[in-house]
Amino acid sequence: ITDAIRSDKVLKEVIVIGPSQQGAMLEGSKAYAKAFMEKYDIPTAKYGRFTKAQLEDAFVFLNGLSAPYVIKADGLAAGKGVVITDSYEEANRVVREMFAGKFGQASETIVIEEFLDGIEVSYFVLCHEDQYVLLPDAKDYKRAGENDTGPNTGGMGTVSPAWGISTNELTQKVIRKIIEPTLNGLKLEGISYCGFIFFGLMCVHGEPYVIEYNCRLGDPETESIMIRINSDIIELFDKTWHRQLNDYRMDITEKSATTVILASEGYPNYFERGFEISIDEKGLQSYVFHAGTSVKDNRLITSGGRVVAVSSLGKTLEEALSKCYQSIPYIDFKNKYFRKDIGQDILRHIQQKNLSS
Repeated sequence: ITDAIRSDKVLKEVIVIGPSQQGAMLEGSKAYAKAFMEKYDIPTAKYGRFTKAQLEDAFVFLNGLSAPYVIKADGLAAGKGVVITDSYEEANRVVREMFAGKFGQASETIVIEEFLDGIEVSYFVLCHEDQYVLLPDAKDYKRAGENDTGPNTGGMGTVSPAWGISTNELTQKVIRKIIEPTLNGLKLEGISYCGFIFFGLMCVHGEPYVIEYNCRLGDPETESIMIRINSDIIELFDKTWHRQLNDYRMDITEKSATTVILASEGYPNYFERGFEISIDEKGLQSYVFHAGTSVKDNRLITSGGRVVAVSSLGKTLEEALSKCYQSIPYIDFKNKYFRKDIGQDILRHIQQKNLSS
């Protein structure tokens, strides 16, 4: 849509905060993104790219890795195109299923990666070419089950900031080794990028590696990030478009933000839809962002896997989480499912850090 508007005689002066189709390839093709990172010396996991005709080569590459195995559909698969398994046999089956069309065109090409064992965290920028502002960071919880078990989803919750993980030292490494080399790489590729870039990172022994790029803020990261930003977002977009970011200082609250997803039981696999949702606003201490909801016969009903995102601000991480979980009983629908452990790993991490110091 960015390309269409910018090439239109009437609409070309309209401000568009979003990359061109070429720039969006950072998210649109995992193989393109990995090759881009390799070219511009951006730290990432060792990988191999394979098409259906290279099935046997894919198995040979898999055999050269140690468990766990990471298999990704090259294209967009609604956040479900990444499979991590401890079993070589399971990895073998996943490769065959993807090439057989499990994710349609998205898995005609696949990427197999070395597994990085570390702590996951996400950084975000809004940029126009080499000018950018750093937005609040976040930690996402992708797995459907508690203690990071079960299949990958589009996200079951987030916390922002990632206390004890996104330290100033790590942030400076991310800027120096990942963010600025990415923006420089886009410039060298002749891509004028204007919009958000999401850097999904794995921190291994204090060193950041890129797992993936997104050309947007992501869901449910957006819900936690946006409620921490006090700056006028329209003013920010305007300054981005006019390349006035070098001296811009965002007003970001020091409060913690947390988001817990209320999903339909069975998500991300089969789940039922069409159940009425009741919300008692008097009991809420949170924002309720609708996702998989719709209205039928004047009734609010479930229509997707991730139904609503319950998001809260608090002076501490504990307070924000408490508000989310205290609000959840006031939002009800049949087959409601949510993770009860969002943010608990960070609380343990902070506690251990305090004890060791």
